[in-house]
Amino acid sequence: MAIETGEETLVTPGEVLGDSSDLIAGRGAYVAHHNGKIYSSLTGRCSIVPPLPGSSDQKPKVEIVGHKAHGAVPEPGSVVIARVTKVMAKMVSADIMCVGPKAVKEKFTGIIRQQDVRASEIDKVDMYLSFHPGDIVRAVVLSLGDARAYYLSTAKNELGVVSAQSIAGATMVPISWTEMQCPLTGQIEQRKVAKVN
Repeated sequence: MAIETGEETLVTPGEVLGDSSDLIAGRGAYVAHHNGKIYSSLTGRCSIVPPLPGSSDQKPKVEIVGHKAHGAVPEPGSVVIARVTKVMAKMVSADIMCVGPKAVKEKFTGIIRQQDVRASEIDKVDMYLSFHPGDIVRAVVLSLGDARAYYLSTAKNELGVVSAQSIAGATMVPISWTEMQCPLTGQIEQRKVAKVN
């Protein structure tokens, strides 16, 4: 696809927009590392934005603006709030609900891999003692991951479970970095707890 600077073209997800040697992937676009091509991740208008004068990278940026009003889109480095949907031995699956302070309008799935749960003693992480389905987690986006999900990390003190329900149905209270307690029953459950400011 040859899109000229300033020209707008309608594209759909998965459409090749160009090569990463010629362009920078902006909002609504991503680079496939196996072939260096830039693909669209949204349906909308594709435009090429010229580089800012004096910027270090003089390649133009390709961006997709959704054809309908859409919410925030996760990008590497952005902090997200997600709800855990499935816990497995080596990873956790979660639905991303917010990117920063903005709610998402489309469904985005995130994966927290075992090596991305915490910064130390990575090999000793037990996913079943770190997260439970339904937990609300604060995480940072590492990368796009595969075509189905973003890779997320909770490997900082301020990242991890921010809200969880006990078996009795009450919102649990954090009592340490690794434990939350039910205020009704007093039962303690293991979690990777986020430090709340």
